[in-house]
Amino acid sequence: MNKRMGIIFAVILITAIIVGCTGFGRKNDKPVVLTLWHVYGGQTDSPLNQTIDRFNETTGKEKGIRIQVTSVSNTNTIHEAVIAAANKEPGAAELPDMFVSYPKTVLSLPDKDILVDYKDYFNEEELKAFIPEFIQEGMIDDKLMVFPVAKSTEILFVNRTLFDRFSKETGAKEEELATWDGVFNMAKLYQKWSDDKTPDIANDGGNFFVHDYHFNYFQVGCESLGEDFFSDIADGGKLAFGEKFKQIWQPYANAAISGGVWLRDGYATEPLRTGKAIVSVASSASVLYYEDVVTYENNISEPIEVISYPVPIFENGKKMVMQRGAGFCTVKSTKEREKAAAEFLKWLTEPENNIEFVVKAGYMPVTEKAFEELPNASEKLENLKYRSLYEALAKTKKDYTFYVAPQLPNYLDLEMHFEKNVRLELSRVEQEYKDALQNNTQTDINTYIEEAYENLVQAMK
Repeated sequence: MNKRMGIIFAVILITAIIVGCTGFGRKNDKPVVLTLWHVYGGQTDSPLNQTIDRFNETTGKEKGIRIQVTSVSNTNTIHEAVIAAANKEPGAAELPDMFVSYPKTVLSLPDKDILVDYKDYFNEEELKAFIPEFIQEGMIDDKLMVFPVAKSTEILFVNRTLFDRFSKETGAKEEELATWDGVFNMAKLYQKWSDDKTPDIANDGGNFFVHDYHFNYFQVGCESLGEDFFSDIADGGKLAFGEKFKQIWQPYANAAISGGVWLRDGYATEPLRTGKAIVSVASSASVLYYEDVVTYENNISEPIEVISYPVPIFENGKKMVMQRGAGFCTVKSTKEREKAAAEFLKWLTEPENNIEFVVKAGYMPVTEKAFEELPNASEKLENLKYRSLYEALAKTKKDYTFYVAPQLPNYLDLEMHFEKNVRLELSRVEQEYKDALQNNTQTDINTYIEEAYENLVQAMK
């Protein structure tokens, strides 16, 4: 009798251990529910939401984990909400279990230690599977606080339909878009070509090019030419404004002041959607917002073909590109909940699951194995716009070095201040230059280029 009772007790004990391990300590079959704020798509039409639904119905159900999306927004909104919650501001929402952010949000927290160090849940061998630069970006104070699940980079998008019309009459070639000099020379040519279409209206040529982030153009440009974009990093950091900066300022400012570059606020998708620019450098994830039709100011629409290329480079410079894309942060709670979050992230970054998600959202996968399998996945894409994007991303991964921006506490302030002043200065001198052309006064464009440069340096002091 005692022997039989001992066997029964052993069976019960083993069963309890198994349930505890596989179900994260569930009671009454209730799963561990983790809330999430993310940025991938819209609330009702999100590629990540679709992937999460599959997790919840399969692996999540098996392991007793359920991911509940409580907000789909953008990184700026989440940044503000996270900082407000961390500072316990009146009316602020409670922090979710997980949120998507850039490292700059973590650096702005009053206490970074409220976040999980993923090195506690991913061993060294598991982390080696990831692209090293993607892991590096999420390291803060030697802790992995921002976990990569999908990364974007900058891509050159071209409205081939309108570019072909321009090319047919001017001889411009798509191959010239491979270098920044080629882009800016074409920007000036396009402005003149479009201006000549209406000889009775002076200086009404169109913009050829738009860059989502001037800050990235100059930052990566300087670094690719072997010059530090930042100085005094130990003291918080400021902009160096070295010789290479001025070298890459010259062609950009020249094209902008000549009227070939879009300088207004907003994302690069907008001028391409309305035909006010035909070439852009923007996040690869922008493909979600580039439509297959362009609608002009007169409300006339026409179908277009949008294709992708790796970003232009400077002659004699390294092939370097900004890596973009936020990562997942997990708020410390209990070991059970933290482990559940890690289990979800492990599932999401398995090559098959990761590729399924990223190709719907215009992002890159995050592991070497997934990148190896990406060409096969992209060949199956029916949408030519997405197929072109993933061909450009594969070439980018093969030929370029991903640039990781330094973790400066004032990085966001520098970026916003720089963006604002570059746009303001170039817009101002562009108008001055147009007025001078009309009045037949000072028309040496180098004077305006130098003036804008000096004012920018002064404004950033």
